[in-house]
Amino acid sequence: MEIKVLGPGCKKCGTLAEATKKAVEELSIDANITKIDDMVQILSYGVMSTPALVINEKVVVSGKVPTVDEIKSFIQKA
Repeated sequence: MEIKVLGPGCKKCGTLAEATKKAVEELSIDANITKIDDMVQILSYGVMSTPALVINEKVVVSGKVPTVDEIKSFIQKA
């Protein structure tokens, strides 16, 4: 599973990255988590509001930091 955290490096982006890491650990799945801070790459996903979470190349949330449980739900649906 490929998971990407999109954001310019703000505090919320870091919070989302940590929450995503925790969700992956709690689900005991094999996932590659990548942080992307390049604005050109972020815009290529159609994201206008960061932070954003991309799972298997699909944007699942942008503009807010979801809870660990919400992230787990996104992962399970992917």
